[in-house]
Amino acid sequence: MNQQHIDGAALLDQVEAFHRRFNVFPTQAAYVAVALWDAHAHLIDCFETTPRVAFLSPEPGSGKSRALEIVELLTPRPVSTVSASANALYRLVDSAAGLPTVLFDEVDTIFGPKAGADEALRGFLNAGYRRIGGALRCVGDGSNQNAELFGSYCAVAMAGLGSLPDTVLTRSVIIRMRKRAPNEKVEPYRQRIHEKQGHALRDQLAKWADTVRDQVANAWPEMPEGITDRPADVWEPLLAVADAAGGHWPARARAACLELVHAAHDNDEASLGVRLLTDLRDKVFCGADRMPTAVILECLLAMDDAPWGDLDDKPINSRTLARLLAQYVTPANKPIKPRGIRTPSGTPKGYYAEDLTDAWTRYCPPPPAGSATSATSATPQVSAGESVAAPATPIRHTTAETATQLTTTG
Repeated sequence: MNQQHIDGAALLDQVEAFHRRFNVFPTQAAYVAVALWDAHAHLIDCFETTPRVAFLSPEPGSGKSRALEIVELLTPRPVSTVSASANALYRLVDSAAGLPTVLFDEVDTIFGPKAGADEALRGFLNAGYRRIGGALRCVGDGSNQNAELFGSYCAVAMAGLGSLPDTVLTRSVIIRMRKRAPNEKVEPYRQRIHEKQGHALRDQLAKWADTVRDQVANAWPEMPEGITDRPADVWEPLLAVADAAGGHWPARARAACLELVHAAHDNDEASLGVRLLTDLRDKVFCGADRMPTAVILECLLAMDDAPWGDLDDKPINSRTLARLLAQYVTPANKPIKPRGIRTPSGTPKGYYAEDLTDAWTRYCPPPPAGSATSATSATPQVSAGESVAAPATPIRHTTAETATQLTTTG
């Protein structure tokens, strides 16, 4: 029997318009991603992974909970919670009713310093991102116990303050919410009025999903250039949905993918090490082949737009610098560590560019256009056999004088 034709692109347009009535998202890309995420929840059995969607903001009153309420209307078998045990969620996923869509508000409360026993919830969120994820539990009475594997694969939308652990963020489409400006208006949400409208769209999404299930299950969507590894896993289901819908959605989805992936990288607190490496390359070494630790710290602390003046409520010091850099290795595959640098006035500890080169190549984004020229011009000319460490940031203290007197050791 032929299934009724449903215009997928027009339907996603309606889903997006429904969100726009009640939510002010920070970018147009966010509307695209959330509409695709709503649709993907109806096709979750077709995918190997299910991205989490995380509505995050620095302050309350930014529309995160409202966003979850609208998602709840549009997704299959929604279960909203602000408090749940991991065991309850595992059993919910394994129930005969079908895979739920878990909507977790105030999710920041399970990742704070007092999270403690909620570590199991973190495991649920991480493991359920892939179809093969789950938890092994003993089930039975007394000595009559049997091991059973409980699945955790299901769609999860989250809302919370601040940020989330890297293991959760990298599995998520991140929507960084903000308070509405005075000129940004939304329609007041009234559940008894708008619930029926949302459910009508939900039912249409379910019907459309049935017509494209085989197409989506066998899809290998083309990724935008530069989207690989975990970001590709996150976006593959959403791009498959966009391709099935057709119209302008494939192009909009890929533009949104690039925008949100790059924004997540720029805002990811967990990439502190990458930020450090990049700042060292572009704003500290600037072509020099070595730099004393004291000068490096002085340069980092002089950067007004950088986090180095306030790491866990105190400025970066030599110990923190060493700990962050020791995560990466030299070209000889050894941890990056400070070494002695011979100068006319002594042998201070510092770092060599040759030790950082491999990490710069692997982890840092390409340097800004023209940076090599500016770095070269920023370094004073010296005679053969010498190398001057002259940071681009002006140095005001006496440690800077050491940087201009370095000579190559034999």
